Amino acid sequence: MANILAVDDEKAVLALIKNVLIRDGHKVEIASGGTELNTKNLKYYDLILLDVMMPDENGFQLCERIRYLVDCPILFLTAKVLEEDMIQGFNIGADDYIMKPFRPGELRARISAHLRREKREKNNALHIGQAVFYLDKKQLMVNENVIQLTKSEYEICELLARHKGTVFTKDKIYDCISDYRGESDSSAIVEHVKNIRAKLKKHDYVPIETVWGIGYKWR
Repeated sequence: MANILAVDDEKAVLALIKNVLIRDGHKVEIASGGTELNTKNLKYYDLILLDVMMPDENGFQLCERIRYLVDCPILFLTAKVLEEDMIQGFNIGADDYIMKPFRPGELRARISAHLRREKREKNNALHIGQAVFYLDKKQLMVNENVIQLTKSEYEICELLARHKGTVFTKDKIYDCISDYRGESDSSAIVEHVKNIRAKLKKHDYVPIETVWGIGYKWR
């Protein structure tokens, strides 16, 4: 399941998109224009659909305004595509175009393809639940509070969060985190996780779960 945002000034198109994608188990939010968007919520979407021809603020302008806020795929919906328009769209951060009128099967297939191959490194920030990882600064914030982590603690958090729901053994974390390559065993992982939990618990956030007999996961 993915969280998808669709922005189009045609109500019939929005209804079609929502009905089609809900059948695939996706959560779909719709808006008739950029003025309806809460930019703080953009980080929670896994894919965004933008109509090109909209009054007030067209799709190109909206894409340019929000692209730096999100790392997810942005797909344009358009009735006609000129080469210069395609170049402009790709230059400002679009990932693909879907021609109108589109068939439900094509819409589903395009979206599934983009979600399936969305393996890109997050350039700006990684948003997981209440946590925000600022990747360039190696900084974790929870509910707008900076969490003071050691380098090793941060790397454990980022590793688990990037693979949310995946269980990592202590040995696997040991192998993935560079700081531990010179250590004799993985026992330090237990203490680091304990310290991380204590720091996050101060902000009523306990995302690291112990899977008894196996390891840890970010839930």
